[in-house]
Amino acid sequence: MVRFEGTVLMKPLLKWVAGVLAVLLLAASGVLCYMAGSPKDAYGLVRYALPHMHRGTLKVGSDAPDVRLLALDGTNHFHLRERLSARPLVLVFGSFT
Repeated sequence: MVRFEGTVLMKPLLKWVAGVLAVLLLAASGVLCYMAGSPKDAYGLVRYALPHMHRGTLKVGSDAPDVRLLALDGTNHFHLRERLSARPLVLVFGSFT
């Protein structure tokens, strides 16, 4: 039944390779979901964060780039350059709930 023309022999090989790739894809998505916290968070990471990740050029002592931030009241926005005057400004990134 095994012919060396490639038709009968290649079908099981292709099924095996497809199965291995499917298992690896499931394992990678499972690890990503575990690292992100949930499948929803993993989707958000892949959809929004990964395409925009890049290594910046800021060095110690560089001026901060101007960004638009949300105030603590949750309704007002302000630009960072508006708050950079004589007083120091501290930005804290993280969740403290």
